[in-house]
This record gives sequence, C-alpha cells and structure tokens, in this order.
Amino acid sequence: MTRRAALLSFVAALPLAAQGGWKAGVAKAEITPGEPIWMAGFASRTKPSEGVRQEIHVRSLALQDESGKPVALATLDLVMIDRRTADEVAAQCLRRYGLTRDRLVLNVSHTHSGPVAGLTVMPLYDLTPEQRAAIGRYTGELIRKTVDTIGASLQNLQPATVWFEQGLAGIAVNRRRVGRRSLPGPVDHDVPILAVRDGAGTLRAAVVGYACHATALNDYLISNDWPGYAVEAIEKAHPGATALFVQGCGADSNPLPRAGEDLARKRGEILAAAFEQVFAGKMRPVAGPLKSAFTLVDLPMVDIWTREALQERLKDKLAMYRTTARHLLQVLDREGKLPDRYPYPIQVWQFGSSLKFIALGGEVVVDYGLRLKTQHGFEDTWVAGYSNDVPAYIPSRRVLEEGGYEGRDAMVLFGRSGRFSPAVEDIILKEAAELVRRTAP
Repeated sequence: MTRRAALLSFVAALPLAAQGGWKAGVAKAEITPGEPIWMAGFASRTKPSEGVRQEIHVRSLALQDESGKPVALATLDLVMIDRRTADEVAAQCLRRYGLTRDRLVLNVSHTHSGPVAGLTVMPLYDLTPEQRAAIGRYTGELIRKTVDTIGASLQNLQPATVWFEQGLAGIAVNRRRVGRRSLPGPVDHDVPILAVRDGAGTLRAAVVGYACHATALNDYLISNDWPGYAVEAIEKAHPGATALFVQGCGADSNPLPRAGEDLARKRGEILAAAFEQVFAGKMRPVAGPLKSAFTLVDLPMVDIWTREALQERLKDKLAMYRTTARHLLQVLDREGKLPDRYPYPIQVWQFGSSLKFIALGGEVVVDYGLRLKTQHGFEDTWVAGYSNDVPAYIPSRRVLEEGGYEGRDAMVLFGRSGRFSPAVEDIILKEAAELVRRTAP
C-alpha cells in the first residue's frame, strides 16, 4: 500500500468525532456576464469586453462544527467587492439563513480580466448610461447568485474531515522594484491549503491561497486570469471536488513577466502543483470549535483634497483625475466636507488551536501578511486580503515612506479623499491581534 493510500484508509477509519465533528457543504455558480460589459482593473481599456476566455464563478464552502453554527467562505472571480455590495449580500444571508456577519467571508481573486461590478462604481470609470445600466444588471444577478450559492452550500452540509498544511510557489515578484531595483521588495510565497474530505476520504473541497495580483492577462476577454487556471487544474485532477482560490496580501506583487495566456496558464498550473504536493503529503487535522469575530475600525486619512485642488483637477488630461474630482466635488457639496477616515473590515476565524484565518479588507500590501504571521505564528496563521470590501490600497509604513503608486497615486482610482496615515499599519495589526485574542481557544 502506498503512503497516500494508507493515509486515506486511516482517515476513513477514524470516527468523525475524533476528527472534529465537522460537516461541510460546497456550491458553485457561474457569474460570467451575458453581455458586453466594462472590464475592471486596467485604466488603459477603452471599450467593453469582446468575449469570454474563461467562465468565472462564485464558489462557497460552508463548515459547521459540533456547536451547529456554520460559517461560509465565498470566493468570487472579480477584481473587487465594494462595501455596499458586501453589506447587501451579508444582509440577505442573515435574513434568509441566519448567518451572522462574523460567520461570512467574501473574498475576491482580484482578476483584472473580470467585469466591473458593484453598487458603487469606482470613479475611475467614465461610462455611458448604457454601460452603467449593463453593470447594474450584472450586479443584481451577481448578488442573487452569490446569496443563492452561499445558501446552497449551507443546505448540503455533510459529515467531513478538515485538514491544513502549507506549500510554496514562486509566482509573485514585488512589482515596486520595477524601475526602483534598490527597494527591498518583500514577497510571500506561502501556499496555505485547506482540504475537506468526505467520510470515505475523498476530496470534496480544496481552498488554496496565494498573495499576488491576477494581472497576467490584459486584453478584452473575460477570465479569472492565472487563479482560474489553478482551480481548473485542481478540479480536473479531482473530479467532483470544488476548488476555491483565496487572494492574500499581494497588492504590491505581480506575476512577472506578464506575457499572455501561456504564462497565465503555467502560473495556474504551478499553484495547482503546489496544492498536489501538499495534498499528497501529511496534512494536519483541523479541530474545532470554530470561533469568529468581525469588526470595523476607522483608518485615518491625511492630505484631504481641497475644493480648489479638485476644481483644478477637472482640467487634467487624465480621465481618472477628472472623474474622481467630479465625484468628490459632489460629495463635498452634499456632505459639506470630505471624509477623513474609512471604516475598515477585519475578520478572524479561529479553528480550535489548529488554525487562525485572518481576513483583511482592501488591496493589502505584503507587509501585513508577513507581520501577522510573525506575530501569531507562521505555521498556523493564514492571512487573506481583498475580503469583504476593497476600498483602496492598504499601504504599510514601508510603502508610505518609499512613496509611489500603492501609497498615494492609486488612491485616485478609488475616489478616496486623501491618502492613509502612516498610523494605519499599527491600527490594523492591533485590532487584528484583539480579534485573535477574543477568539483564542
């Protein structure tokens, strides 16, 4: 008998109670746009989508421990999710399924080949009424399918075992070194993996994480970029299983070189190979109980735009500055002032003493993932970015001191009224630590 066959036989023979008493449910739905739609991620695009390279999906994994209270992780093949859309999904899940906010994580892959979606369209996009209407139709369907898919995963809970381990993959390069090679350029090459098996030991769901932009493709075809090829390869190798990709703290990381479909597919296959290597080895059983916490913390902003500066931006050659200026002037006229802080979501799931899953909002740079794992344990801490709300880049003190796109220039793309204070890194880490303390076994 091979090592893996022996392991699977051992798993099947174990009483379910000895493995944590888990139940799990999975569901998946296609969210590919049914009409041409403006694509998110690249300001250089000048027209709507022209076709589909890859179907895109919402996937949901529900887990329930012996307490009978489930959680749900929903992953969406989108560049972002805005707060209003996330709040609407959460409100419907609470009303229909009794799923409280702390027990729902919404994570986006950050594909730059997906559609613009959301109840709040970023000011970057200078769209016609017809184009906005298409986004509105798509967003309505997206919310419906996301809520239904989460519900389907909750409704098909079955006895399961849950396992965790990490691998490595060399996909990410710190993109801030492009043009400034002297910068330190940290990256996070960890591949955290959660494997959910049924009572017979067969893989039912695979959750795979990595911290890197999904920007290998930049044409007018809808796809989930290299993460799409990764989950496709895993599902092909394990018929009947559902693979979920969780984006990490990769806001300043790119898959370099970026050179089209062949390299996108290869990078997906690299991540899938990392999964297979871990899955074939010795994974650690995950125990309950599962504790959850969710909070919003105010992040301070500085260098708030003045009315005079915004009026000057209305003359800018770049459309993104003009559209942002118009948006902020409307906010100023309506509210009398521009916001000087942003309510930022932080979430923690604690699986017994086996695993801490920390979900942060926004485009989070790599320092956060590395610092949180340093503080709370590299072996049993999983940090996700792009979760529950993507209001802007979330720079670290290092990035703010170095200057450049992620700390300042990119704030324009999100219609923010200033830039984040250097204090945000300490604020986020302190609040995350408090949630870890509150959910500690």
